[in-house]
Amino acid sequence: MKSLKFGISFLFLVFFQLGSSAQEPEAEKPAIIPQPAEIEWKEGFFTLQERTVVCFSSGAEASAAWLHRLLQNTSAQSSTMQGEDCNGFSLKIDPNLEENLGIEGYQLDISSSVVSLKAASEAGLFYGIQTIRQMFPSEIENEKISEEIKLPQVSITDRPKYEWRGSMLDIARSFFGPDYIKMHIDRMAFYKLNRLHIHLTDDQGWRIEIKEKPKLTELGSKGAVKGGRSGYLTQEEYKEIQEYAEARNIVIVPEIDMPGHIYSALMAYPELNCEEFSNIEPRMATPPELFHEYKVGWSKLCLEKPEIYDFVATVLGEMAEITTGDYLHIGGDEIKDERYKEFVVKADSIVRGLGKTSIGWEEVTQAQVDPTLISQRWNGKTESVVNTPVVESICSSFYFDHANIPGQEFTNNWCQERGVSLRDAYTFKSNNPNTIGVEAPVWTEKVLSNEAADDRFWPRTIAMAEVGWSEDKNKNYNNFLERLGKHGLRLDYMNVNYFKSPEVNWNSERKKGVFSGFMPKE
Repeated sequence: MKSLKFGISFLFLVFFQLGSSAQEPEAEKPAIIPQPAEIEWKEGFFTLQERTVVCFSSGAEASAAWLHRLLQNTSAQSSTMQGEDCNGFSLKIDPNLEENLGIEGYQLDISSSVVSLKAASEAGLFYGIQTIRQMFPSEIENEKISEEIKLPQVSITDRPKYEWRGSMLDIARSFFGPDYIKMHIDRMAFYKLNRLHIHLTDDQGWRIEIKEKPKLTELGSKGAVKGGRSGYLTQEEYKEIQEYAEARNIVIVPEIDMPGHIYSALMAYPELNCEEFSNIEPRMATPPELFHEYKVGWSKLCLEKPEIYDFVATVLGEMAEITTGDYLHIGGDEIKDERYKEFVVKADSIVRGLGKTSIGWEEVTQAQVDPTLISQRWNGKTESVVNTPVVESICSSFYFDHANIPGQEFTNNWCQERGVSLRDAYTFKSNNPNTIGVEAPVWTEKVLSNEAADDRFWPRTIAMAEVGWSEDKNKNYNNFLERLGKHGLRLDYMNVNYFKSPEVNWNSERKKGVFSGFMPKE
């Protein structure tokens, strides 16, 4: 009889445990983007306590402030203190880690009692905090979470593949001001991007104040493409944007496009033209007219005039003075002139004389520029005569002003008729040993609003971010789509007007109303 009772009790216990297991499935692992280099999920959780401390080592004060700000959107009462080995959150800078992690890598270990983050620099800690942030519920982006928060125990060792992981915003054809640029910087930082290239000048408009050449903004900023916005950044606004970016480990890369794409300057200072405007061909506009159309490759400085180099030196000099980053982009694309190579070499020399590194679109490497210049490859057709570092912006993979899907209205398609898909961006690979990174531009001929810019940037920029950060062996497109879908709700909370790529199963609540999914019973 005892044996029978024991057997019944044992079976009941087994079924009870099975039932409990069925009711309590294993918690879903957070979707981390970009995919870390090494990640080991473990059993158990770190439970955020009602009172928690962020400990930090010397030099990690800013990182502690970022983490403290994140925790303010929880019910926990958090504080910061300098020190090590405390329960809660521990941030440590160890320069010896640079050999294994580089300057931007990090080590994250989450146990039941401590979230430990180590890096060789503040940049590495910042990126580790973005990974931690992605483990919190999506609502933390703009709401205070009252529920209990549990972070899965995990060990992550992570570092980027490329040093240059960039996004480019054209504010010359249609103007985008400080507010949108800062929003874009926030989103870039979340996905561990570190270069924002701002295309400041083009035929349609001049968008940066140059104090020695005031007509560039008094007159040259008035234009825009049809339906687009005009305007410009003051130098103070530019510095403010730059400071905002630096706090998020993003370097601003300003572009003054020369010697072509420059009608806005030719209109403001007609003396930069040749006689009878022979440098403007075909004659899409002549000073003092503004230009509102889309055509490119028709304007250029009068390269036979020595005095144009005074103009170039003045503009680049002021840009160097207000730019804290190492780079000045001199453009240099889509122009044919017998003096083109001479101009490019001189412009590169001016930039280097200002203590900066030149960047140019790939055509500049037709000239014997200094090998420190960075070539931005956009069509891959240039026969270079100099060996330089390369940033890959190949248009068939990274020109995000092109359609997200075939037939998307009011988008470019000149590089690839079907557009540039999420897969196109994600599957890009470079075999060039000189490649230092990737960058995805959005040209704004047909991008006239903040919402349209979001639609072009996101989610393809997220795919490009993983290309820039994660090694090929750690990448898988289907797995990326699965992780990306789980970011839908977070992007909603971040107020991103992203394009809902149809191949993604989005976890999203955007644009749903109270009657969404409801059917009345008959």
